Amino acid sequence: MRFDLTDLHLFLAVVDAGIITHGAAEAGLSLPAASERLRDMEAVGEVRLLERGRRGVTPTEAGEALAHHARAILLRMAQMRGEMGEYAKGLRATVRVLANTAALTEFLPDRLAPWMAAHPQVDIDLKERQSPEIARSVAAGFAEIGILSDAVDTHGLTLRPFAVDRLIVVAARDHALAARRHARFADLFGEHFIGLTGGALQEHIDAQAARIGARQKIRVRLRTFDAICRVAAEGAGIGIVPETAARRCRRSPRPAIVRLADAWATRHLSVCIRAEAELPPAARNLFSHLTSFIPA
Repeated sequence: MRFDLTDLHLFLAVVDAGIITHGAAEAGLSLPAASERLRDMEAVGEVRLLERGRRGVTPTEAGEALAHHARAILLRMAQMRGEMGEYAKGLRATVRVLANTAALTEFLPDRLAPWMAAHPQVDIDLKERQSPEIARSVAAGFAEIGILSDAVDTHGLTLRPFAVDRLIVVAARDHALAARRHARFADLFGEHFIGLTGGALQEHIDAQAARIGARQKIRVRLRTFDAICRVAAEGAGIGIVPETAARRCRRSPRPAIVRLADAWATRHLSVCIRAEAELPPAARNLFSHLTSFIPA
């Protein structure tokens, strides 16, 4: 039974996602290529590894055994690469980091910059994900470090405080909302929104709307928080962005800022790993650096 590292990474990604399409994307493969590899794995081993159903896939008993060994193998490979990097000149190391939107755009650039400058032989494979997916991926060994909201299930992970992310509403200064200090999300659905073009934060906001049976009326979707603030300040609609992004806006006119009163709008971000002893040296050093800050 011969499986290569790509096979193992793909299989774990599919098991973690529960859907072959998502697992293939995580492993960097097309759906046809991923499906063929999975079929070949079952054919070579003469054993069914996945149960396929209308709602996705689940591992069989043999698949659970394979997933257990695959995690151990990929973890040891990552540790080996990290430790060899300490001795081999010119050998580059890569640390895989997953972060939600706020961490990725508002906090990580300033914190990563000095560390990366001090470690020129280390690259960062940084991807944006929603917090629940980050927790699952770090637990499964697909990334060494995750930065997520601690409102999700992080059982079995090691967490350290990272930052406090407060979501607020931005609007024109002559908007009726501008006179208020706080607003509830459920009271905003008579307004037109300026949304984000995809990303984990917009998915989080959309999920909160769906939870209360509402849907945002989106006038336009923009790629950056700064753009949302600028358009909202002109009176084209309202937006929801991290407070740090809104207060950073210096263009005139500046938007009015209204706190969201909902509990989900104040998120305590944490750095998560499986276990510090399992981390390769570069990832362990980065974890120590990221957790040396005291959240405001």
